Amino acid sequence: MIHAYAAHKPGGELKPFEYEPGSLGDAEVEIQVEYCGICHSDLAMLDNDWGMSQYPLIPGHEVVGKISALGKSVHHLQLGQTVGLGWYSNSCMVCEWCMSGSHNLCLTVEGTIVGRYGGFADKVRAHQAWVVPLPEGLNPATVGPLFCGGITVFNPLVQFDIQPTDRVGVIGIGGLGHMALRFLNAWGCDVTAFSTSADKEAEARELGAQHFVNSRDPQSLKAVANSFDLILSTVNADLDWPTYVDALRPKGRLHLVGAAPSPIALAIFPMITGQKSLSGSPLGSPATTAKMLDFAARHQIEPITETFAFSQVNEALDRLRSGKARYRVVLNH
Repeated sequence: MIHAYAAHKPGGELKPFEYEPGSLGDAEVEIQVEYCGICHSDLAMLDNDWGMSQYPLIPGHEVVGKISALGKSVHHLQLGQTVGLGWYSNSCMVCEWCMSGSHNLCLTVEGTIVGRYGGFADKVRAHQAWVVPLPEGLNPATVGPLFCGGITVFNPLVQFDIQPTDRVGVIGIGGLGHMALRFLNAWGCDVTAFSTSADKEAEARELGAQHFVNSRDPQSLKAVANSFDLILSTVNADLDWPTYVDALRPKGRLHLVGAAPSPIALAIFPMITGQKSLSGSPLGSPATTAKMLDFAARHQIEPITETFAFSQVNEALDRLRSGKARYRVVLNH
């Protein structure tokens, strides 16, 4: 029997819930959950914002814990090993995307909390490929958010072959943005933070930004025209996208990992004449996640977290909803 916390209706309070998981699949791994981060995607699923939630719903997709059981075909992992699990928990393993290492682009990739039960529980299960061991040097109590927010901002650095000589802007200094600043600084880039909160400048510089732009100030935005090889937007907001395109250098890329709510309209000539790109990406493959963890361990990068007990899950969710969390929330058993 697995003991968890579940909501029974959109926006509902999470209450203790039990379910019988059945027999462990041959390629499955069962994780004894020790820590689980809370993400804005958990809130979206709880509220059925994306129209795909099923109730009772057990959120939780930033899991860290120890392996408690292994399917009989799992040989590369060991009982008691500390591992993590993120937004995805399974993929087909036979399509062109899985076979080429882009499991996160599999057309049938399975979300850890989509149509199945997630990590706000004492145990959770996943396919062996998506269970990633923690390298030495990472703190299990804080590393959970790397498995969603962290890999979301790290994946573009790998996909687009970002160079240490590149000039990169990060829009938003929040749950995603603060990790992006730390990664990019360690990557060697010249990093600029864009924020609507002018009082975040000192913190942005402490996190790794060499420059700061108050994005509420149109003159400050115009002053950085033709400056960036990459601008990474981490915010769920509609912005003045043409101004950010103008801030790109030739061959520059405006890349969104935050879910802007409205369609983006851009004039095509600035894109054509500057050979500029607009793009987006989901999280990352298991291999890219492992690369991120190794990079984080090497450079001692971890998210800034606040910790709550699992029994305080509703208070923790309220903290995240309030927008006051700095910057990620983690539950522990």
